[in-house]
Amino acid sequence: MALKDTISQDLKNAMKSGEKLRLETLRTIRAALMEKEIEKRGSENGMTPEDELGVLTTAVKRRKESIEQFQNGGRPELAEQERQELAIIQEYLPKQMSAEEMEKAVREIIAQTGASGAADFGKVMPQVMKQLKGKADGRLIQETVKKLLGAS
Repeated sequence: MALKDTISQDLKNAMKSGEKLRLETLRTIRAALMEKEIEKRGSENGMTPEDELGVLTTAVKRRKESIEQFQNGGRPELAEQERQELAIIQEYLPKQMSAEEMEKAVREIIAQTGASGAADFGKVMPQVMKQLKGKADGRLIQETVKKLLGAS
């Protein structure tokens, strides 16, 4: 079942059960997916699972930034709402890798690319993101790559 179909089904269930926050969050995600689908209509591939994952990752990133801003602005109630929305969105993302799993994967990619230092960051990072996209936070991936290349 496509992500859009799953979200539509969960949206119906949220309506029936009266879960207001879940309903609003799923509507937002569905709207973002529809926008992306319209944007991709002219292309030969159409909407791919990577595109769907990109929409979800963007939504997660926005929620995390909002949480930080609300906390800094002294609005804990809004930060909590964003945390709840974030949890709902993360249900649709692939299982997140642990720090150890991510570091192991990054080490393997560094070995495959033959990278030897910080100067090879631009060669390693695209490969790592291609393989780990959606499975780990981009900021953590970047920090891990920098750490491992600096230590090499």
